[in-house]
Order: sequence, then C-alpha cells, then structure tokens
Amino acid sequence: MSKVKVLVVDDSAFMRKAISGMLEKDPMIEVVGTARNGEEALEMIKKLDPDVVTLDIEMPVMDGLSALRRIMMEFPRPVIMVSSLTQEGAEATFKALELGAVDYIPKQLSRVSLEIVKIEKELQEKVKSVAKKKGKIKIHRRRAQVTQAVEISRFAGKMQKRDLVGIGVSTGGPMAVQQVLTKLDKNFPAPILIAQHMPEAFTGPFAKRLDEICKISVKEAENGETIKKGVAYIARGGHHLRIVQKVSKIELEVSKKPEDALYKPSANELMRSIAIGVGKRALGVILTGMGNDGLEGIGELKKRGGRVLAQSEKTCVVYGMPRAIVDASLADEVVDIGDMAEAITKNLYL
Repeated sequence: MSKVKVLVVDDSAFMRKAISGMLEKDPMIEVVGTARNGEEALEMIKKLDPDVVTLDIEMPVMDGLSALRRIMMEFPRPVIMVSSLTQEGAEATFKALELGAVDYIPKQLSRVSLEIVKIEKELQEKVKSVAKKKGKIKIHRRRAQVTQAVEISRFAGKMQKRDLVGIGVSTGGPMAVQQVLTKLDKNFPAPILIAQHMPEAFTGPFAKRLDEICKISVKEAENGETIKKGVAYIARGGHHLRIVQKVSKIELEVSKKPEDALYKPSANELMRSIAIGVGKRALGVILTGMGNDGLEGIGELKKRGGRVLAQSEKTCVVYGMPRAIVDASLADEVVDIGDMAEAITKNLYL
C-alpha cells in the first residue's frame, strides 16, 4: 500500500516542523513538502500532487481561505485547516468548511503536553481517513441556496411516538449537522441534543452560526436548563451532555465527568443518558466521524426500544462511527445526509 502524501502549509517554522514530525511518526504517511503561505502551497500542489493538505488560516502573501478557494477550484483534494482556538479562529474555520475543507485541527494541539501521543494518533488517523476522499472532492462553488424544510404538516393526524432526538458526530460533522438542521421545520416537535467532537472555544460560535441560518432555534447547552421542542442543544466542547428526567420535565446536565473519557463531549455518554431517561421515546442518529463513539450508548438505546439512523458511507467524510452502528446491526435505517432531516422527522412517528 502506498503512503499518504501530505503537504504541510503554515507560516510558522515551528508549526511546520511540529505537524510534519507528528505525521511522519506514522509509517503510512509521508510529508512530501512544506510551504510558508498560500501562494507557495499552490505551486507545490501542482508540483507534488499531495493526497492531503494541512492549511493554516492566517498567513502572509496569500491567506488560508484565499488559498483554499483556489485549491478547490483548480486542484480539489482533502484539505485540513489548522485553526487557532479563538472566536475569530472558529468563524474562519466554519467558513473554510463551507468552502470545501474536510476538517480542522486546533493549532494548540501541536504544543508539547502529556496528551501528545493521543494528539499525534488523532492527527495521523484523520489524515489517513480523509486521504481516501482524494479524487472524490467536488469543485466547490458557493451559491445562495434556499433550503426547503421538511413540512411537519405532512404528518398531521399521525401519533407522535418519539419526542427526543440525540445526534452523535465527529469528523466532517459541522457541515453534516448544518445540512440536517437547516432542513427542519420551525415547528419541529422534539428537542435535539448533539454531541459533536469539537474544542470548547468552537461550540458556542458553532451554535450561534447555526441559529442564524436555521428555522429551529440552536444554542450551546447549559447545565440545568429544561429542554424544549424545536430547539437543538449543542454540547459544550470539553464537557459531556446528558439528560436528567424529572417528574414533569427533562433537564440538561453539562459536566466534565467522567474526565477520562476519550471524547468530550462523548456520544456514548449522551446516548446512554437518553436511553435511560426516555428509552423507546428517543431517536438516536449517528453521523460522519472516526472511531466508534456512540456504539455502546446506541446499543443501550436499542435495548430499550429506541430507533436508530446511521449516515450512509457514500455521504460521510469518514465512515467510522456510522459503520460501527451498521456492522453491529443496530441501525434501523441507513440514510444519505441530504435525506437525513426527512428521515429524522418521519421516524418520530414510527
């Protein structure tokens, strides 16, 4: 099997060295070159034809977003953005994802820390996973799109059997979640809880961005608040999101415990609490992502009579989390991301 060829683009010599060093510890990855700015990157892509590009956002001569537009138009391939953990960095990262980047890594991840081994492994796996998309990345031209919502009135007269939706998602998630939530009717008859693997600095801006473009309300989850139908709650980065069933209401619990969980937020923690709290009244949804986070929680949900949807392989950036659900025969339906909003709405009545 040939190695995955990577071009590392960053104006910081330290970052170029740090990212290259982490990647090349994997025998299946070869850093074929480094570039200091977007202009150099375009020349080197033309010359070296890398499978994956890691691309800094803030650079002189030509910044990352300008370079990304050119890459998607002229040399479409998987691009992973290198983002600073600030509100500005979050906003620029979401813009990059809209322009066609497949994922991002926080700049702070390259700092020496006790978790360096875990960080290296995650970066390596991310690069190897998205490399499979080379040749399948479509030329990305942004167009103003009018999103048609799934009309709730179509289900008038049917008895609603499920009244809570849980979503677990990771790599490739921001755009997948956006595709789903923007198609939901403003009168969507259930609350939606989302565990998206994302840094703490990003989840607030992510929720705010979605709230501006969706018909339903979207917010970052707060500890102790009562959930309401027609609202999507994004788990805060670095924290787990669970539900607590009270006598006449359901409240959210936002907590850092368990601290040793591989992912925070964890889809397993969310799905397990949903299974225990509402059982068969819940719909679990697993979207694009690496690994198998959510598998145990979804298993518990199925035991208690809940229904489960998994995103299709052909529409995933990384077919890891949904594959785990499908391979374990836990998915009631496998759905393309473009059809997921309709499938979610329909399954509330099944």
